Amino acid sequence: MTIVWHSAPQGSDAWLAARRGAVTGSRAKDARDKLKGGAPSKACLAYAQDLARERCGGSPPRVFVTAAMQMGTDQEPIARMRYEAETGHLVEEVGFACTDDGKFGASVDGLIGDVGVWECKTLVASATLFAALVDGDISAYRDQCLFSLWLLSRQWVDLSLWCPDLASLHTVRIARDEDAIAALEADIVAFERTVTGLQLALAAKMDAPAATQATAASRPRQATQPTQLPEDIFS
Repeated sequence: MTIVWHSAPQGSDAWLAARRGAVTGSRAKDARDKLKGGAPSKACLAYAQDLARERCGGSPPRVFVTAAMQMGTDQEPIARMRYEAETGHLVEEVGFACTDDGKFGASVDGLIGDVGVWECKTLVASATLFAALVDGDISAYRDQCLFSLWLLSRQWVDLSLWCPDLASLHTVRIARDEDAIAALEADIVAFERTVTGLQLALAAKMDAPAATQATAASRPRQATQPTQLPEDIFS
């Protein structure tokens, strides 16, 4: 895959424009969510409809920033410094990465060397803290991490679980698993086909061109770079 990097700050208008209509890593879990019979779940279908609407020129749903979400944003630099001090790894802050067709993208919390990815989750709710840290259940974040490995062709993700009030940073390394990544890719590509089908259906009702997804000609772009260069809950 050819990866394009956008340097706009996360949450800015340019960042929102770059990711318009793209299946993103932070929503990979929703994109893969299915009912027992294999049909898309309510969350999966809602996400697909949102993306189809964006690709037809609509606006993404507004996200209300809660106090907990804001804490995650505010705490990330502190967690990053702690991670760097404890591991000796330097984390490179990067923007939004997407495929050159604009269909898939991710805003990772950082890159480490040529092979690693850093993701940080601030554990605000006690239930989240006990599930992730005590029970070792990181399933809420696994699809996002696998998506980053798939998109960026990297070898591992260091997932840092940060609890600021306890001054606790626990890092779990998620190594590249080709079988798991292949399964994720199949699900993500199938989900994107669903989005495209919904986009075409909506465009037909609007009597508008179907190919209005923001792609190379319409979205702000940065220079294409090799992948080696360069949303828990709250990253």
